[in-house]
Amino acid sequence: MTPITAGSVLPAHREDWRATTADGLTLHGDLALPEWTDPVGTCVCVHPLTTHGGSMESHVFRKMSWRLPALAGLAVLRFNLRGAGEGERRSDGAFDECRAEGLDLGAVLADVVARGLPDPWLVGWSFGSDVVLRYGDRAPVAGAVLLSPPLRYTRPSDLAGWAASGRPLTVLVPEHDDYLRPSEARRRFAGVPQADVVAVPGAGHLWVGERSVQIVLNGIVAAVAPAACPLPTEWSGPMERWSDL
Repeated sequence: MTPITAGSVLPAHREDWRATTADGLTLHGDLALPEWTDPVGTCVCVHPLTTHGGSMESHVFRKMSWRLPALAGLAVLRFNLRGAGEGERRSDGAFDECRAEGLDLGAVLADVVARGLPDPWLVGWSFGSDVVLRYGDRAPVAGAVLLSPPLRYTRPSDLAGWAASGRPLTVLVPEHDDYLRPSEARRRFAGVPQADVVAVPGAGHLWVGERSVQIVLNGIVAAVAPAACPLPTEWSGPMERWSDL
């Protein structure tokens, strides 16, 4: 058995992904599918703030793609919102302050339906959580997991919509978050009865470190594929190592 570490890349079927938005933009991304089973659920990753370097390559989402197909049987779809990403994977368009990003999410969900990917859950991190709360309360979404939600663009009516729909929300809030800490998060989400606000001791907004990553990934899997939780920390099969050096 080999320990799973920050650079561990476990087996999956990986493919480049793209979709076209209602306003004619091409979005780029990556879809990772389990090799050993049909997916038991789908995680759609919506990344942090585009203007501050957020993209599908944000580290928690890469580690979801590297681990969850093998460990939990989940499909993981990462994509760049309009104007995000670099090189060939840069999506068309420009950042639109959580307005036209709703069209991006709509294009992604349409593709999820077209591919027959099961039980889609949205995983929104920071700015991505605002996109999820504003535009993700719709079919075929089963629920959402929010990481470090700042609630910068989210309106009271958005939260009211989630409350009325009953779609589950898991909200992981770092103890040392830069924008919204656990006590305030509990107050802001109090009107959403099904929101499970989880304070994470010692963590920060960016979820730096393997301990924080494991907490996040287990929180996601507990919501989307609870039979696979807790995730193993060792792996006996083939494994690659990622390095940016």
